[in-house]
Amino acid sequence: MTSVLFDTPGPRAKRRNVLYTAAFLVVLAALVWWVYTAMNDKGQLDWALWKPFFTGSEAYTTYIWPGLQKTLEAAALAMVIALPLGAVLGIARLSDHAWVRVIASVLVEFFRAIPVLVLMIFGLALFAQYTGVSSDDRPFYAVVTGLVLYNASVLAEIVRAGILSLPRGQSEAALAIGLRKGQMMRLVLLPQSVTVMLPAIVSQLVVIVKDTALGGAVLTFPELLASANTMSGYYGNFIASLTVVAVIYVAINFSLTSFAHWLEGRLRRGKKSTGAVLGARDVADVAGSAATGADPAGSLSDLGDITGPKK
Repeated sequence: MTSVLFDTPGPRAKRRNVLYTAAFLVVLAALVWWVYTAMNDKGQLDWALWKPFFTGSEAYTTYIWPGLQKTLEAAALAMVIALPLGAVLGIARLSDHAWVRVIASVLVEFFRAIPVLVLMIFGLALFAQYTGVSSDDRPFYAVVTGLVLYNASVLAEIVRAGILSLPRGQSEAALAIGLRKGQMMRLVLLPQSVTVMLPAIVSQLVVIVKDTALGGAVLTFPELLASANTMSGYYGNFIASLTVVAVIYVAINFSLTSFAHWLEGRLRRGKKSTGAVLGARDVADVAGSAATGADPAGSLSDLGDITGPKK
């Protein structure tokens, strides 16, 4: 028995797989034990270092929650701006007008080639020299600007690739029934390509959340990781503080990914047909009705449960 991607393993392959799995688990257990003993020998597992996170709320209300708020604010604003901007640039790269296509391509390739941290530093200098934004708000604006410019260019490529992944027959059918290019993109191509693009889009949203930490490391933006550094200096528990912050990042990004999987499954289920099969007489009746505008013997009415609810 074979699968689409690989042949079903035989007895020898199954034994090898069991052996490899056992060896991996032994190595993993040894690594975990080594980390545990190393941290224990250095006193990093002492209760006094972990106590602030389990016995009171001061660590959360004073350090973690304010930093998490800044992280979520910057990431959410960057997502709200980057998603539509990336969609516009991605569609513009598919334009029939050469000047639109060239300008969009230059913007996408330029900002995609620059590291996001460099864009943040440029944004900070830009807001400092040419705007009246206060020094307290400049890091926030600089972080959002860098995230938007970089991630919009990446999302533009995701949108373009998702649209191009659809069969050419979709575009040809849309044009054949008289849809204009804009209508074809809005009504036919984009709705179908969303399911294809969704995993990559969510991966990029996770990148946005994590890249806010660059602003804290360089631009003094008081996000979650920067707050953890301040907290570890106050409590003297650097490893414990970073561990708690890492768990928070994992929880946020796992929630985003889980929501994306749920949404993708819902979209795929919504696009499935009823699976009903038309007989030869039904096909002939439908074809005749389409040609003459008549409905012989109420055939179209009888197909209501197949073609979907009546409008």
